[in-house]
Amino acid sequence: MEKILKRIAKSMLFLFAGIGFVLCFGYIAVRFGLTKTKGTIDVQTKKFIEPELAKKEVYTPFPLAHTEEWIAFRQAVTKDKALLEKVSKETGVSERLLISILVPEQMRLFYTERPLFKSVFEPLKVLGSQSQFSWGIFGIKDDTARDIENHLLDKTSPFYLGTSFEKTLSFTTNDTDEERFQRIINEHNHFYSYLYTALYVRQIESQWKKAGFSIINRPEIIATLWNVGFEKSKPKKDPSSGGSTLVINNTTFSFGELAKLFYDSDEMIELFPKK
Repeated sequence: MEKILKRIAKSMLFLFAGIGFVLCFGYIAVRFGLTKTKGTIDVQTKKFIEPELAKKEVYTPFPLAHTEEWIAFRQAVTKDKALLEKVSKETGVSERLLISILVPEQMRLFYTERPLFKSVFEPLKVLGSQSQFSWGIFGIKDDTARDIENHLLDKTSPFYLGTSFEKTLSFTTNDTDEERFQRIINEHNHFYSYLYTALYVRQIESQWKKAGFSIINRPEIIATLWNVGFEKSKPKKDPSSGGSTLVINNTTFSFGELAKLFYDSDEMIELFPKK
């Protein structure tokens, strides 16, 4: 009996010694990284994560965000979402690009016409519409509107867009001057203001493309060319942003610069995403 107990005790001693050795070796292996391998799970996870990080948009802060002028503008332009979608579908110009051009036009009006802003634009949350030297929410000049119409029909023009656009601005009355004016200054329906502007964008994009240059992904250049007019649209390799200057809260912006700052920001990105 005594011999049996000694054997059992000896066996138990070897067993616990073996367990201790295994645990000590496991600790040393983990401590010094002997168990680390690249593994298929790590590789697959990396393959999933890297594309997601690459797709993530990087936005720049918009300097006018949270100002009373911007809040009023944002609420006003949101009312035109359906019109913007309609014009975008008809012309192929994105809603966000159109708003980028609208931003400096309206901010200039909001900051220079303070009595109007305080009494009309801010409380009613409406866009400012001009009706004297330039018209509507974009400040379209009569000559510019006529040029846009003529380019739709002139097959020899570098601004010509093709037969599918020729009847886009067809008039319904004989008094085309009055009809044009009423279309653009309409304070209750901005459809034609957006449409004329979108056609202008398409026409200068067409001009530059035919000359061998693309400005499709250059909102600052498109906004600058809108601001300076058809006659100053000269296709070239390295165009620069500019246009008229706006002084807002002691900071000077160019027309094209402010347009791009909005376009690249996350302001209204859910409603009007980049396309």
